[in-house]
Amino acid sequence: MMLTFDTESRTTEADHLAIRLWLRMLACTNLVGRRVAVKLRDAHATTLPRFDFLSQLERSPDGLRMTEISRRMMVTAGNITRLADQLVAEGLITRTPAADDRRAAIVQLTARGRRIFDQMAREHEGWIVAMFDGLDEGERHALFDLLGRLKRHLNTGDDGRPR
Repeated sequence: MMLTFDTESRTTEADHLAIRLWLRMLACTNLVGRRVAVKLRDAHATTLPRFDFLSQLERSPDGLRMTEISRRMMVTAGNITRLADQLVAEGLITRTPAADDRRAAIVQLTARGRRIFDQMAREHEGWIVAMFDGLDEGERHALFDLLGRLKRHLNTGDDGRPR
């Protein structure tokens, strides 16, 4: 069995439960992300950021501004521009000037890009489903509900109002 270092391995029983919980969630997120990244690389010779970029466009058939993609992916405009340049060169997306602002660009999937992304997305869904097979359906629902409660709490300010 191969042991790997993760964020949770730094904790002990003496650490506050909230700290241990946070680090366990982070460790699980990192483990899933690494597995997906390896599978995308091996099956499609692509990266998780490229998959995420295409995913944003798949959900927005009318296209998105580059700045909106940057905001949604929480990465710099420079990173988005580099990804877009690669994806345009591969014929997976188009980039056209926005009608209302020639400095802005609207990005859309091409038909080829949509076909390729649809195949990746089907496989991606199967990988994610398989990764959660260690929990039964009731446990998956309970975890989903508990994380939803935590998310709502975190999105509330000290005054009880949404942030």
